[in-house]
Amino acid sequence: MQLAKELGAHVTAVCNTKNVELVRSLGADEVVDYLQEDFTKNGQTYDAIIDAVGKYAFHWGRRALKRGGVYVETDLGPYKLETIAMAIGTRWFGDKRLKFAGGRKNKQDVVFMKGLIDAGKYRAVIDRSYPMEQVVEAHRYVETWQKTGNVVLMISVDRET
Repeated sequence: MQLAKELGAHVTAVCNTKNVELVRSLGADEVVDYLQEDFTKNGQTYDAIIDAVGKYAFHWGRRALKRGGVYVETDLGPYKLETIAMAIGTRWFGDKRLKFAGGRKNKQDVVFMKGLIDAGKYRAVIDRSYPMEQVVEAHRYVETWQKTGNVVLMISVDRET
C-alpha cells in the first residue's frame, strides 16, 4: 500500500475493524472493513486488486475489477491448483488478468526501497518477533490469520573468531 501511494495510486485498503486506523496511518485513501461489507459486492470497481495475504481468490475478486484490470496474488492460499489454472486461462480468455507477485528483485529495487526507508516514506509493520528456536510457534501464529503486518524470525550469529 505504501509503495502504491508513493507511485501515485489512489488506494482502497481492505482490512478488519481492528486495523482500520493502522491502514489509514499508512496512507490508505479509503478503507473497507471486511467484517462490515464485502468489497467485491459493494459496486466499486478497481484497476488493480492486490491480495497481499491470500484471503481472497481471483474467482471472487474479479467481479470488483474494471475491464482490463489485474488481480495480483501474493499468496496462493488454499486454492492453489484452481488459481494456477485461472492464471493460465486469463492469458487467452476474458478482459481481466490474474498475475502472481514476486520475481527477481534487482539492485535498483533495493536502492529505491532504501531511499523510501531513509526518507521516512516506508514504515514496516511488525506484529511479533520470535527467536529462530521458536519457528514452530511463529508459524502457528501466522496460520491463525490474526497477524497484523509481519512476523519476524530473529537469527543470532555466533561470531567466534
